[in-house]
Amino acid sequence: MKKITTTCTALLICIALYAQQVTLTPDQIKGYTPEWKGERFPDGRPKVPDQLLERLKNISLEEAWGVLRGKGYHNQFEGNWMVMRENETMTGRVVTAQYMPLRPDCDSIVHAIGKKEKRIGSPNSWPIDVLKEGDVYVADSYGKIVDGTLIGDNLGNAIYAKSKRGVIFYGSVRDMEGLEEIKGFNTWIKGYDPSYIQQMMLAGINVPIRIGRATVLPGDAVLAKKNGVIFIPAALLEEVVLSAEFISLQDMFGHQRLREGKYTPGQIDMKWTEAIKKDFVKWLDENPGKLPMPRQDLDNFMKSRNW
Repeated sequence: MKKITTTCTALLICIALYAQQVTLTPDQIKGYTPEWKGERFPDGRPKVPDQLLERLKNISLEEAWGVLRGKGYHNQFEGNWMVMRENETMTGRVVTAQYMPLRPDCDSIVHAIGKKEKRIGSPNSWPIDVLKEGDVYVADSYGKIVDGTLIGDNLGNAIYAKSKRGVIFYGSVRDMEGLEEIKGFNTWIKGYDPSYIQQMMLAGINVPIRIGRATVLPGDAVLAKKNGVIFIPAALLEEVVLSAEFISLQDMFGHQRLREGKYTPGQIDMKWTEAIKKDFVKWLDENPGKLPMPRQDLDNFMKSRNW
């Protein structure tokens, strides 16, 4: 009777975690991201445009953070990372993985589900099978460093081959020297250790996860720089990029006019007068090469803000 009770308890735990599946269904992922109205991957994740991800690289963490805070998203940033290539920025679409301390009864069910789904290899390799080009593998391994190394250089090569990106792990990796040899690959991790992964289990792929201070959903856009990482809801990515680009244009215009002595710092720092706004629009017309976005997108953005 005791054995039966234990088994039933484990089943209930795992059903609650992922309803007898390792990965959320497309409909479940859509249910978590209803505000996204654009293209999706077959797995249900939002497929934000590549051009927005490329433009996102030029946005500062503060600019993206400010827009998200203004929208009520206060928990999208995490700092204090060990970054392999500090001077390289990474953007991409998030694939999530949740790891937990090993519980044998629950872990056995995970393996049984994986076998039924014809998954190959150890569970820490399963999220890699999901990756598409432009994806970033983001994993919560609860900050475990020793015996918490999710990948080494073999899996690192597999990740880069599929995604052309790197990883963001709230945990650790091993084989750092080998990972450094993968050109274009980068890591945001909490530590390094030569040990192998032990006493951990995979609890879900493309499920909501926590990365330090941030809540992360599959399909989020990510902006990773040397000073931190911001996770952006797919439905807000275009607004984040356009808002930050618009602020950058305003700054360029303001700095130029200050150097020219046309306006005082007080005039530029306060709400602009109609005369300054007209001067700014004229400056935009005269400097089309400075615009990081199509002019029509900028005009629509300013119109939507009643600017």
